[in-house]
Amino acid sequence: MNIPCDMLVFGGTGDLALHKLLPALYHLHRDSRLPADMRILALARNNLNRGSYCAMAEKHCRVQVARADFDLTTWQSFAERLDYFAMDLAQSAEFGRLNKKLGDACQRGRIYYMATAPDLFAGISANLAIAGLTDSNTRIVVEKPIGHSLESAKEINAAIGSVFSEPQVFRIDHYLGKETVQNLMALRFANALFEPVWRAGHIDHVQITVSETLGVENRGAYYDHSGAMRDMLQNHLLQLLCLVAMEAPVRFDAEAVRNEKVKILQALKPISGLDVQDKTVRGQYAAGKIGGQEVPAYYFEKNVDNDSDTETFVAVQAEIDNWRWAGVPFYLRTGKRMAKKCSEIVIQFKPVPHRLFEGSQANRLLIRLQPEERISLQLMGKSPGKGMRLTPIELDLNLAQVFPQNRRWDAYERLLLDVIEGDSTLFMRRDEVEAAWSWIDPIIKGWHESYQTPRPYPAGSNGPEQAQSLLELAGREWHD
Repeated sequence: MNIPCDMLVFGGTGDLALHKLLPALYHLHRDSRLPADMRILALARNNLNRGSYCAMAEKHCRVQVARADFDLTTWQSFAERLDYFAMDLAQSAEFGRLNKKLGDACQRGRIYYMATAPDLFAGISANLAIAGLTDSNTRIVVEKPIGHSLESAKEINAAIGSVFSEPQVFRIDHYLGKETVQNLMALRFANALFEPVWRAGHIDHVQITVSETLGVENRGAYYDHSGAMRDMLQNHLLQLLCLVAMEAPVRFDAEAVRNEKVKILQALKPISGLDVQDKTVRGQYAAGKIGGQEVPAYYFEKNVDNDSDTETFVAVQAEIDNWRWAGVPFYLRTGKRMAKKCSEIVIQFKPVPHRLFEGSQANRLLIRLQPEERISLQLMGKSPGKGMRLTPIELDLNLAQVFPQNRRWDAYERLLLDVIEGDSTLFMRRDEVEAAWSWIDPIIKGWHESYQTPRPYPAGSNGPEQAQSLLELAGREWHD
């Protein structure tokens, strides 16, 4: 923005604000990346004053920020930007009070960050407009999930769109802010090596995995009405699929990149009817051990129904019906209480057409997003000694080792800075969100119509056995 701007965080006392947004803003402040006169106003129902909120914010930031990066003097200067305003976000009259609090709304730009439940997005947007707090210098940031179905997503998008123009709306998916995710685009579109083989003729299949060792923690009430499909696969995993599969945009800008991602979502083969049973697996974690510690079954978690049939694991075999990817399966899986915390993309190439040497294996490209950021290419090499005995070797790029002098930016740091600068390249467009729901809805409908209940899997495992069968029937296996 070319004028002074403020950021208002609705839901300022929630986990997202305290654990992610404020630490990211602190880092940006420390690195002198925030506009000098930018103010940050947290809004929530809690009856707090500015001093007590700043104390709460400091307590959480000390936990979330690395000890070496937290400096008391820097924090004190950052805290001068912070303020707090107690209000009921669901009450229209409260926004008149907010207008008086802001005072100079017409002279400053506003970034409204919706760190709230999605069912508040529409009401807050409308009330901001009624209170005269929206104009061409305002932007709104909304978190996933946007709705729980195509119909609800359209309703939320329409409500936001009646107040804000599309360039003013930033639909955030923090996975797109990860360094390795952006390196995926560099890998594909800045290196001539991969483009000729990045297609059906050379790639056997693709795996995308996002596994967590944590359970639902304090999100039981939300998660039990969402599940792994809506919470993770509809957004995070489909976004990663788009970046793997998209064509090269004509230029690296918001509209060109998002145009190509939408094309991939629209090319996904529908999964419905009997295909739902053959190409998807639902799971729910049972009691087990993680790190040697006993953990309860999902239905014993706080704020979860004891007879819940919500899935905490989902695996899907997806296919893209276009020239580049016809016949190549994309295996997507995500789950809670898994054996390890890991987010990775595996590009499994086809074997050489003639197996000249014993022990030869197909090449594989591994793109690891977390816990470490790493890209490795598995090749075959000769073991030292007599004879042609082959062994897999890796060309390994560890980003932390390549750039040891650089602190690894948190995804929210990059994305918040993009919002401030008005760059929406790494954010989802309205038609992108709705295209994803168009593909997801028939799968969820098929589960209910076929009474497909989640398969149990022990906490600390790699998910239900049926997920292994999804690949084994085709002579493949998960990269575990």
